[in-house]
Amino acid sequence: MSDLNEKYLDTFPSWLRSLGEDVETVLAAAETEGIDDDAKRQLVSGVNYLFKSLDLIPDGIDDIGYLDDAFVLRVSASVLGEEVLAGAGDAAAAMKALADQTSLVEEFLGEETYARLLRYTKELRQSSARGRSVSDIVTQPEVWREFASEVRNFAKGYESPSFTREEKTLIKLRAFFEAKLPR
Repeated sequence: MSDLNEKYLDTFPSWLRSLGEDVETVLAAAETEGIDDDAKRQLVSGVNYLFKSLDLIPDGIDDIGYLDDAFVLRVSASVLGEEVLAGAGDAAAAMKALADQTSLVEEFLGEETYARLLRYTKELRQSSARGRSVSDIVTQPEVWREFASEVRNFAKGYESPSFTREEKTLIKLRAFFEAKLPR
C-alpha cells in the first residue's frame, strides 16, 4: 500500500468521527457577528448539504456515506478565504483549520475532479434541502432557527460509521466523486 493511501486511510476516518463537531463549528462561524452575507451563504450551503436527499454519496453507504459531507464542509470553508472572518477569533481559526485540509481532498481526488467538487460546492449556495433554500435560511429568522436546531440535533445524534481501512474503500470513494460530480 502506498504512503499516500495510508495517509488517506488514517485521515478520512478521523473526519468521519469529527463530522458532528465540524458541522457545529461551521454553523457557529455562520452565526459570527459581522460575517458578510456571501460568506454566511457559503457556510450555510456547506452545512445544508448534510440534509440533501440526493447528495454525491448516499449517507447509508457504509464506510463512505458521510465522507462527501466532510469533504464539502472543508471545501466550503476554503472558499471563504482568510480575510472573511478576520477578527472572528475562534471561528476564523476553526474555518482555517478545515480549509487547510482541502489540500488532502485535492490530492486524493486529483486536480480535475477536485475542480468539479469546488464548482459544485460553490453552486450549493443556490440549492435547497428539506424545502429550505440557502437564501431562506440566511434571510428568514424563523427558518434560521429551525435549520440551526436541526443541525444541532444532527450533531448531537451523529454516530460515526465504521471505516474499512482497505484500498478498495478509497477506490469506491474516488469512483463516486468521479461519477456523480457534474462535468
